Amino acid sequence: MGKVDENKKKKKEALFNTAYDLFTTKGINSTAISDIVEKAGVAKGTFYLYFKDKYDIKNKLIAHKTNELFTAAGDALEESGVTGLEDELIFIIEHVFNALTANKALLGLISKNLVMGALRAALLTGENDDSGIYEKFLELVERDEYEYADVDVMLFTIVELAGSAGYNSILYGEPLPIDEYKPFLYRAVRLIIKSHRAG
Repeated sequence: MGKVDENKKKKKEALFNTAYDLFTTKGINSTAISDIVEKAGVAKGTFYLYFKDKYDIKNKLIAHKTNELFTAAGDALEESGVTGLEDELIFIIEHVFNALTANKALLGLISKNLVMGALRAALLTGENDDSGIYEKFLELVERDEYEYADVDVMLFTIVELAGSAGYNSILYGEPLPIDEYKPFLYRAVRLIIKSHRAG
């Protein structure tokens, strides 16, 4: 990476980090683009090189942070030795839940888009070009001992369920605090996976 590219990456990171700090402390509605660029120490024109407006940086920030969450979970999975689609997906969900329980500000930013909405944002905005989150999920499915039908529907259902249930459980303790709720949720995830086995 050349010096120009490195400087661009640093400026974009500074904008992301500053926007994250301001969005999670002041709130998105109370944060102006001028607040972000001033705190990041970049010119307003620089902001518009990377983002259309405040909502564009918010969406790309959610994608960026989600990419970090899933990349960390994927790396941890590789090191864990866990195998089998059911156990692998539950390991990933557990890892993401633990990270978000430790960082409720991030959970608040991602909101109910906890997994699928944010994952969709990562796919649509191209913020995950280097990691291929969706492709990694497909790899887990491919290498499992079973074949699966309607894989997209299966993954969508699991991540939507885990996302909305995890959000309410972590932030509000509903229907139970997250540690008490996990066994129920993971049982449902296993049933969803089993229901998609082909043949």
